[in-house]
Amino acid sequence: MKKTILAVAFMAIAMVSCQDKTKDKVEDATQAVGTEVEAKIDTLTTKAEDAIDSTQAKAADALEKGAEKMDAAAKKLEEASKK
Repeated sequence: MKKTILAVAFMAIAMVSCQDKTKDKVEDATQAVGTEVEAKIDTLTTKAEDAIDSTQAKAADALEKGAEKMDAAAKKLEEASKK
């Protein structure tokens, strides 16, 4: 009977010990995943900002070219109307 009680007590202690280790491992894994997610978000944010800046620069160039073409067309119309 004493051996059975000691065996049950030992198993209970082992289970409690394993639960603590498991909790620690889960906490470590959670922190690692959180760090990875933050790094990915930072990378994606940087890439998105670069893409937006590039698109804005291209749009500005396109608008300038369009404005130049409109000015040239306006000058042609003005010259044609004088004739």
